[in-house]
Amino acid sequence: MAQEDVFKKIVSHCKEYGFVFPSSDIYDGLGAVYDYGQNGVELKNNIKQYWWQSMVLLHENIVGIDSAIFMHPTVWKASGHVDAFNDPLIDNRDSKKRYRADVLIEDQIAKYDEKVEKEVAKARKRFGESFDEAQYLATSPRVLELLQKKEALHERFAVAMNDMNLEELKQIILDEEIVCPISGTRNWTDVRQFNLMFKTEVGSTAEGASTIYLRPETAQGIFVNYLNVQKTGRMKLPFGIAQIGKAFRNEIVARQFIFRMREFEQMEMQFFVKPGTELEWFNQWKDTRMAWHQALGFGAENYRYHDHEKLAHYANAACDIEFRMPFGFKEVEGIHSRTNFDLSQHAQYSGRKIEYFDPETNERYTPYVIETSIGVDRMFLSVMCHSYEEETLENGETRVVLRLPAALAPTKLAVMPLVKKDGLPEKAREIMDDLKFHFNCKYDEKDSIGKRYRRQDAVGTPFCITIDHDTLKDDCVTLRNRDTMEQQRVKISDLRGLIEDQVSLTSLLKKI
Repeated sequence: MAQEDVFKKIVSHCKEYGFVFPSSDIYDGLGAVYDYGQNGVELKNNIKQYWWQSMVLLHENIVGIDSAIFMHPTVWKASGHVDAFNDPLIDNRDSKKRYRADVLIEDQIAKYDEKVEKEVAKARKRFGESFDEAQYLATSPRVLELLQKKEALHERFAVAMNDMNLEELKQIILDEEIVCPISGTRNWTDVRQFNLMFKTEVGSTAEGASTIYLRPETAQGIFVNYLNVQKTGRMKLPFGIAQIGKAFRNEIVARQFIFRMREFEQMEMQFFVKPGTELEWFNQWKDTRMAWHQALGFGAENYRYHDHEKLAHYANAACDIEFRMPFGFKEVEGIHSRTNFDLSQHAQYSGRKIEYFDPETNERYTPYVIETSIGVDRMFLSVMCHSYEEETLENGETRVVLRLPAALAPTKLAVMPLVKKDGLPEKAREIMDDLKFHFNCKYDEKDSIGKRYRRQDAVGTPFCITIDHDTLKDDCVTLRNRDTMEQQRVKISDLRGLIEDQVSLTSLLKKI
């Protein structure tokens, strides 16, 4: 099945099983805005809790805050967002659709990789077991030609983006003969800059209202609270401040479901360090964050680092952690060495001294910052994409199963009486009333036991227990495993220990 079709099925599955709904669905939705349903909000909260505990619980020198969405407008002047937070946009005159020029070119670069993969697949089929992929990649004239074109385009694109040369970006689009996905034509306008911040007004009257912005990132809320946290917490360098919160960007080209939205959530940690040590910490946080992702068990081959060639004006090093989505490797987290730009800018614009007194050297300086920033929604999507599977069983039937990491699953245990009589529902309720204090349980007595199992597989519930007539005699239930579908008879008194060990966040945190 084509990866595009797989992705469509995942999007459909998210709506059908209460994970993600289009916002204002009864009014035909609102573009690039989504609501999380009853299962989605549980999965999302579990992801956030996994991140929060990995930062604040496992590190004595990292604390959390929750800053406001509305901030003084000068914050965004100081940070550079008012003047420089722009996307290069281009319109197709025939379809009347607007696109990000950089995304069109990035997609073109990815097409070269796809062509190489097709050449490799054909060669593998032709040569069979004797196929040497490394040798083929190094010697095939067709592959070498494609890789050369890709590299030339990549270099040209990097220079244009670094210089923010809008004319060159358009010329690349023309030279590569990139067409509009809707009209199929190359009738493009010039590339223009578009500021991504949402504006609103605060004040009691229209005449006295002031323009403020919905924050486009959560990081600035951390920077403007640096002095408050450092002094009240008596924090010593190095230390970090973590935050989870909503951000807003007026994305013109919002696409790929919840991958790029106008209202989204970030998990960010700013780590303040002594100048001169930032690159050492940058590399350390790259390793730490990759370990966090790989602890989920999705396979190291599905992750990769992508070092930035075009650095933001505030950075001296930047790297993305990319995950293999159905539509290619995409960024889920960024690690950036932001130097002392942000604190210095806020010191300049506010007139306040934002420094650190180092008791060991008796000197004052502005700390440097290492940032780790991960999109909750993108992380949610990567978890869903990797977990979704259509599995053919031995009897020829097909089941849809979400192989979610047990600690992230919305529901940990489904409690099912075999029939709705003979005292079985009462016994099932008794068991659930005991276990619900320890992990999220769901009671399910509708339909046949087979249909109930399938329903729980589809929402990723790792364990189901069935209460039958023998339970009333021996105080044992049938425990079913989602992934293997194996069933075993266990004592009711052993249930909590058996399940809790496998579904707790602690079990996940210990793998980092």
